Amino acid sequence: MPLIPLRPLLEATDRYGYAQGAFNVNMVAQAQAVVQIHDLFRSPAILQGADLANGFMGGCTDFLHATLEDKQKGAVNIAKAVQAAAATTSIPIALHLDHGKDIESVKAAIDGGYTSVMIDGSSLPLEQNIALTREVVKLAHAVGVTVEGELGVLSGVEDHVFSEHSTYTHPLDAIRFFRETKVDALAISYGTMHGANKGKDARVRKEIAIAIKECLRHDGIFGVLVSHGSSTVPAYLVDAINTLGGNITNAYGISLEQLKEVGKLGIGKINVDTDIRLAVTRNLRELFLLKPELTEDSRLNRMYQLLKAKPEAFDPRVFLPPIMDTVMYGTIPNQATEMVVNAVKQGVMEMVGTLIVEFGCVGKAPLVEQVTLEQMADRYRKEGI
Repeated sequence: MPLIPLRPLLEATDRYGYAQGAFNVNMVAQAQAVVQIHDLFRSPAILQGADLANGFMGGCTDFLHATLEDKQKGAVNIAKAVQAAAATTSIPIALHLDHGKDIESVKAAIDGGYTSVMIDGSSLPLEQNIALTREVVKLAHAVGVTVEGELGVLSGVEDHVFSEHSTYTHPLDAIRFFRETKVDALAISYGTMHGANKGKDARVRKEIAIAIKECLRHDGIFGVLVSHGSSTVPAYLVDAINTLGGNITNAYGISLEQLKEVGKLGIGKINVDTDIRLAVTRNLRELFLLKPELTEDSRLNRMYQLLKAKPEAFDPRVFLPPIMDTVMYGTIPNQATEMVVNAVKQGVMEMVGTLIVEFGCVGKAPLVEQVTLEQMADRYRKEGI
């Protein structure tokens, strides 16, 4: 099936009262694995490429300094991988830009084949955030692309997104934001955090989500709330990585119980990245322990040396530069590389499959209306974009 806008998936979560997991990918194999496991469970799928993931997939291994040209190339590579995987299934799939930094990054994603984009103006004063988001909405809705904004600041670190402190989203500001921007979805700050350390026994302030959603319903405004920084950071993965030579400390996530609860209280999309990173990193460390002969391959030996040299790292992008052709295009030159790719896929499917079940997305694919970008653009035009 062709990729569809995110809006119909959001409408399904809103109508049926559940939250859809949204999973970040940084290489072709990860995209294939996310689609495969969603297809197995007959679940709709939201795949996400972060702004700097586009840079990485464009060949910039120093992705924190990715150029617009890198992002343009990477957006095409990610979209091609997702589109190819989507062609093998009938489940509805949307490709979403996570944490778009500016209008140029958003345009790069749309031109590359993304069907949904996020513009992150959360660091700006409210008036400027509204103005920027409204500009992106006009650009994206004209071609049927869904838009997510952000209001409130999450603490923690994710790619170029960093803040030491959280600023909770004010419910009345959120209503104004939806009304004036006509955005489809809004990431709110309500107690989650980016990164692997969300604080021991972290608690989300579900009353913020409840208040925003009740006000939206009262005013007859469509809007779905998004939970960023929502990885669960399973202790068993952290323990396994450390047993295998890693050194990850102070790693705590958001409990599954809380995430499952807020899915019934107005949160319709839950972003997950760190959990996937941890599972893939554990699998890579385990693979080299069990198959030391892989280091006879010069590229995989360089990957192994990076794993040894950076025990505190759990973002696979730190270890993947020696096999960038495989990352960007899915090429598998030999059996040794195939074993690495399979280890990556298994890690992705382990975590994503678990959360599909826990979030209650199994069997939800038929609930999502299959809408083309052109059809969605026509709907937006009739609504005044």
